[in-house]
Amino acid sequence: MTLPKLKILLCAPRGFCAGVDRAIQIVDLALVRYGAPVYVRHEIVHNKYVVEELRAKGAVFVEELDEIPDTEQPVIFSAHGVPRSVPAAAAARNLFQLDATCPLVTKVHREAEIHHKKGRHVILIGHAGHPEVIGTMGQLPEGSVTLIETVDDVGRLDFPADTVLSYTSQTTLSVDDTRMIVEALALRYPGIVPPHKSDICYATTNRQAAVREVAPKVDAMLVVGAPNSSNSQRLREVAAREGCARAFLIQRASDLDWNALDGIGALGITAGASAPEVLVEEIIDAFAARYDVTVETVRTAEETIAFTLPRQLRDITDHGADKGGSEL
Repeated sequence: MTLPKLKILLCAPRGFCAGVDRAIQIVDLALVRYGAPVYVRHEIVHNKYVVEELRAKGAVFVEELDEIPDTEQPVIFSAHGVPRSVPAAAAARNLFQLDATCPLVTKVHREAEIHHKKGRHVILIGHAGHPEVIGTMGQLPEGSVTLIETVDDVGRLDFPADTVLSYTSQTTLSVDDTRMIVEALALRYPGIVPPHKSDICYATTNRQAAVREVAPKVDAMLVVGAPNSSNSQRLREVAAREGCARAFLIQRASDLDWNALDGIGALGITAGASAPEVLVEEIIDAFAARYDVTVETVRTAEETIAFTLPRQLRDITDHGADKGGSEL
């Protein structure tokens, strides 16, 4: 039987970013150094496959610190960051903390603190309820940050004329949507103080750019990632906005809806920053069983960023992230 031909365009960059890679390394290396269990508050990154792999090695995932017994084992904070109250509560219990917060999220935290110290009210562009937003808002006293999600939210802001304003953003937002919100803020509040540079991280920006390049050239686009992954959801939205009518977010090959993909001749594949490459390969294999597949990589940027590991773990790995420090 002759299989129908299918051209797969692989977006690059895709998949793990430096912050995700560092966070997973921290859990892995903590298990090597301290043994199981190690406790992780919240999913270390938003990917079920990654979480289940780490759980099988001895990581115990909890939502709150009160789920952790009194222990000398490490307690790890996820890549999304946490409010100040969390490490304070851990310290009060003398828990051994390892912070896997992405350094680019930490940068946003520090910027928000600087704005606050300079007397500016902080407007945070982000998605309500996302762990990164909860963590950023939790760096400052209650009432010091106002969260907005859309351009319409800008129109509903009502600050007194003498309020000194600043803004910052979640690192995993849509570049295009955020630009429109920032423009609306600047129009309404001309004196608003921006971040030193965009808070949307390099990985989010690069992955969206690759999708923009590929989406108009394919009949369907698959984004490999978790439903609760902000950066993965944004990739699907970008593909749809760029004219790809069939843009789907899936977690792995078993989620493929073959009826929805019927008749395609060209397929784009990308992966959110928390999705391992093994899941992309699994999906390509699933298509290779049904189609005569050719694969082409479409690369729009090179990524060489690596972040330093916590000092407690640096001497037990020779990974590249341990050499040369962080690049911001």
